[in-house]
Amino acid sequence: MPSPAKAGILAEALPYIQKFHGKTIVIKYGGNAMTDEYLKQCFARDVVLLKLVGMNVVVVHGGGPQIENLLSRVGKKGEFIQGMRVTDAETMELVEMVLGGQVNKEVVNLINHAGGKAVGLTGKDGSFIRAKKLLMEDINNPGDVIDVGQVGDIVSVDPSLIALLDSGAFIPVIAPIGVGKDGETYNINADVVAGKIAEVLKAEKLVLLTNTPGVLDKEGKLLTGITPRQIDDMVADGTLSGGMLPKIGSALDAARSGVKSVHIIDGRVEHALLLEILTDEGVGTLIKSK
Repeated sequence: MPSPAKAGILAEALPYIQKFHGKTIVIKYGGNAMTDEYLKQCFARDVVLLKLVGMNVVVVHGGGPQIENLLSRVGKKGEFIQGMRVTDAETMELVEMVLGGQVNKEVVNLINHAGGKAVGLTGKDGSFIRAKKLLMEDINNPGDVIDVGQVGDIVSVDPSLIALLDSGAFIPVIAPIGVGKDGETYNINADVVAGKIAEVLKAEKLVLLTNTPGVLDKEGKLLTGITPRQIDDMVADGTLSGGMLPKIGSALDAARSGVKSVHIIDGRVEHALLLEILTDEGVGTLIKSK
């Protein structure tokens, strides 16, 4: 028996498909959506559907659990400071192996298996992500700088390679690795890369998949909409900390730099991308630009 409810859901998607047709959607892929087999399939199918209805989809992926797994196998322990992975030369080699090889190819294969045409890249390809050593200020001691090794700060992003792939019906899948002026390799936080690419491409949306419902207040309640001033207050009082800091920082930068809407959504929800982009009800936090 046909279901009117299903027809209603499909009809609800029409104005969103019309609104976002030809627009760029940058997706940061991470968290459980990268490790749970069923959620991986949901993500790949969502990406392919969005591409087929006319959106230019760009995927930037992380790979934290996979990196931790390899580090433990070789007897190294991962260390984070203010949400950034401390990356010495040996760790950088392992990070590049995991992100640029294992994880990137797995994501490409997932999307292709779902019927898409994904192409894997790192920032070294065409030197399209130029980077320099990150000089990270110590939030507990303003003015002091923390050395986190071969962690990169983005200098520039050349959008021409991504634009070329988009125009050919391909889906770029980007590992967050940059290249320095002398050919040095830099590990860059994936949220930061996604935010900067969204800025440069003047994306309609930046969507960050996480392992939380979105941005939570001190009582653990979801904030569906939030302003930059509220975010500053939440960082100052410690409500936002750790791995959420680079995520929220890149979201804010993107919102202030012309990206129409930035969403931090729960990647543990089946088909979270479709729910966020093609339905009336969102599944996370909207970062307002003002």
